[in-house]
Parts: sequence; C-alpha cells; structure tokens
Amino acid sequence: MKYPEKIAEKLNRLLEKNIDAEKGYCFASENVKDPQLKAFFAERAEERYDFIHQLKTEIRNFGETPKEKSSLAGDAHRTWMNLKAAFSVNKAEPGLEEAVRGEKVAVEEYKEILDDPEVPASTANILLKQKNDIVAALNKVKSLKIQAG
Repeated sequence: MKYPEKIAEKLNRLLEKNIDAEKGYCFASENVKDPQLKAFFAERAEERYDFIHQLKTEIRNFGETPKEKSSLAGDAHRTWMNLKAAFSVNKAEPGLEEAVRGEKVAVEEYKEILDDPEVPASTANILLKQKNDIVAALNKVKSLKIQAG
C-alpha cells in the first residue's frame, strides 16, 4: 500500500468513527429532556460535524476518497441505544454513559494514529486539536454524569 493510501485509510477510520459519533450525539440531543444535556449533546454533534469535514479535506489532500457513511457497527449500536433509552428510568443516563465510553475510545484511536511517525506534522496538528477537544468533552460529560447521578 502506498504512503498516501495508508494515511488516508487511517483517517477514513477516524472519519467513520466521527460520523458514528455525530449521529449518536444527534440522537442523544433529540431524546434527552434536560436542556443542559440537550445543549451539550447538540454542541458535540456540531463539533463532530466539523471534525468530519476537516478529516474529509485532509483525506482529499492525500488524493484519496473520504468515506461517506457511518459504520454498520455504529448503526447497530444506535439501535441498541434506542432500546436502552426507551426502557431507562433516567433517560439521560444511557446517553451520558455512552458518551463517556465513546469519548474514551475516540481518544485512544486518535492517540494510536498520532503515535504513527509516518503521519505528517500538518495532519498531526489537526488530529491533536481534535483529540484535545474530545478530551475536554470527555471531562465535561464526566462532570455532567456526576451531576445527573
């Protein structure tokens, strides 16, 4: 596999995860009643929308085609979250739990790519900013989870 294809493949995996995250945050925003949580989830969805477009641009810069769809696993997971939320006494809890879990996984995925010495500095700068934004969101969602708990 050629260098640009290899980097674009890694970025496409992040892109797919961000598409999943955006859809998940939109779902959470639409299904939670608490205005503070609704705003938080909507902001995260918008942030991931921005990440998606940054990643698409970066993938195109490598001469490759960005993915346009979420993953099958992401779609299946949102279906599970629909069922879980429907049967939850505290409808905020499943969304907060999932946000914590998802953000932890995202941070690890970003770290893995950032640890690759082949990733160009310009790409690494974009990914580092996104990862730092995800860490900030993770810290915020943990505090919201404590408040809701």
